[in-house]
Amino acid sequence: MDPVQFALLALLVGIAIGVAVSVVVALALRARERARDVDDVALPEGISAVLAALDEPAAVVDGSFTVAAASLPAAALGMKAGHVLDSADLRGLVRQARSTGVPAVTTLRLVRAGLPGDQRLVTARASALGPRFSLVVARDITEHERLEQMRHDFVANTSHELKTPVGAVSLLSEAIESAADDPEQVRVFATRLQAEAARLARLTARILNLSRLQVAEELSVLSDVSIDEVVASAVDTHAVQAESARVELRRGGERGLHVRGDAQVLAEAVGNLIANAIVYSPAGSHVGIAAKRVDDVVEIAVADQGIGISEEDQRRVFERFYRADQARSRRTGGSGLGLSIVKHAVQRHGGEVRLWSRAGRGSTFTIRLPAADPAPAEPRARKKKAAAAQARKKAKKAAAAANGEHR
Repeated sequence: MDPVQFALLALLVGIAIGVAVSVVVALALRARERARDVDDVALPEGISAVLAALDEPAAVVDGSFTVAAASLPAAALGMKAGHVLDSADLRGLVRQARSTGVPAVTTLRLVRAGLPGDQRLVTARASALGPRFSLVVARDITEHERLEQMRHDFVANTSHELKTPVGAVSLLSEAIESAADDPEQVRVFATRLQAEAARLARLTARILNLSRLQVAEELSVLSDVSIDEVVASAVDTHAVQAESARVELRRGGERGLHVRGDAQVLAEAVGNLIANAIVYSPAGSHVGIAAKRVDDVVEIAVADQGIGISEEDQRRVFERFYRADQARSRRTGGSGLGLSIVKHAVQRHGGEVRLWSRAGRGSTFTIRLPAADPAPAEPRARKKKAAAAQARKKAKKAAAAANGEHR
């Protein structure tokens, strides 16, 4: 072989070997990087700190759907560090995000950890964090869904409730017009018309009152409220109703208790409880109203000897327009808003309403409010006395000046 040809052949062989070696090295490096990515269990820098600062459920999971790190609220939805994701739907969402490389979003229901019967509606989003990890973020929208349903029900129920008295007023007005030549019928229809108009006015007032309590961020009037005055006002307001129903109102408990809030709102809340107790009490029975202080809480209890409330109804009696006894409520003109107003009025004062009831033994509604110590009367009396003395002093100076001018 010619030396030149041999040199060229050696050069080509060397180039081929060099390319092959380079390819092998590149493939080895790439394989090592992939293996390192797969085997690396360390979280990306800063992920743990970000998760710790989140108020919403969020977790980072690896390829086996094991949670590597999670925010504190995530545990309630079954996303605990070191554990596999409980939800098959969440695992499917992570799988979809990893396979497509695009964030996946869905709405699903998750069972709260330790509470098998408590399902939460959440929107979940999964995103890939490199070749090994994925980020799952969930937002609990259960309360939002409930509020939306409440708004829908409120509009539907309000429309339904208003149709009845409005329709009755319309029909009665037509009847009065048709019976214009019959004074006796006119009087009958006029009486019924007044009753329906009064019912419509009460219903409208209660709807507006409930809306005001729900919308207002805080009470418009805030002062020291005497529970004695609140109870006395509520009892006096419903004394005629109790007498007509032959139900005795008995007042007891401690005196001199005070809370911080709006006296009118609280009087209406207690009054609603008394009105309900009278309606559901048999003739000849009594309704007890008592107040006492337990530690830093003032309790106002209204107890009746009525028909009681079933356990199923007890969970719903504070809902708007809900009536435990539909027939009795229709006869008495009940709107189903009284207890809802009580609940929201008490909540506006930072308190709660509790219910005890047994079928055939009666019911007891208890309003619990933060207690307040009234401002001492002595300093106020001293201020009034000082103001009166100052006024007399000014009057004397004015009289002396006037006398000097006359002289």
